[in-house]
Amino acid sequence: MCGRYRLSRRKQIIEEHFDSVSGDEDWSPRYNIAPTQPVPIVRQYPREPRRELSLARWGLIPWWAKDPSGAARMINARSETASMMPAFRDAFKARRCIVPADGFYEWKRMGKKRQPFCFEVNDGELFAFAGLWERWKNPNGEWVKSFSILTTSPNAVTSSVHDRMPVILDRGDYDRWLDPAMMNVEAVADVLKPYPASMMRSYPVGPRVNNVTNDDAECSTPIELAPTVQSSLF
Repeated sequence: MCGRYRLSRRKQIIEEHFDSVSGDEDWSPRYNIAPTQPVPIVRQYPREPRRELSLARWGLIPWWAKDPSGAARMINARSETASMMPAFRDAFKARRCIVPADGFYEWKRMGKKRQPFCFEVNDGELFAFAGLWERWKNPNGEWVKSFSILTTSPNAVTSSVHDRMPVILDRGDYDRWLDPAMMNVEAVADVLKPYPASMMRSYPVGPRVNNVTNDDAECSTPIELAPTVQSSLF
């Protein structure tokens, strides 16, 4: 499960890192991205080797949906079964994307409280979630782009907090994952694996991130847990 994440870099840095171009859509650093919000994704042009950075709504709306009401439940897709699920199988075959991020959050229940943790790659560098995107036409005839983040089994860093983790792609796998001509799902499925634990870290953060209206650097500022709480993690 990945239900909240961070993308605190400016648009120009994201473009350079993912070798992508974008239009007039703007982007400001975000520290507490929540489902149904518009956020950047990177897609491959189908007829030329060029990547596009554009905004899409988090929570996939299948092209055949009558309304967007189920999108909030489509923020994640299990990598093991997505290629077979009606909501995701078309996108898995031909509409794969990467979702830029530099951190994500998970919550661990501790007694009556749920303690949030921030997870990063190395020291907070940019990385890419494996995503699926879709187009849906609303009743006004407007096209809405939306996406879902794929999940997999946890590594040693994430397993102490949650039994799933988002798929983080190796940089060398970007081209293959994005290639819309690569319609053989088995040929891309091997990239959907737990990210190496040795390249990740996690730390507890304060309750500010619990409220989606809070969106500043304090949401991912490390805190010290009380010794009794710290010992319960192990």
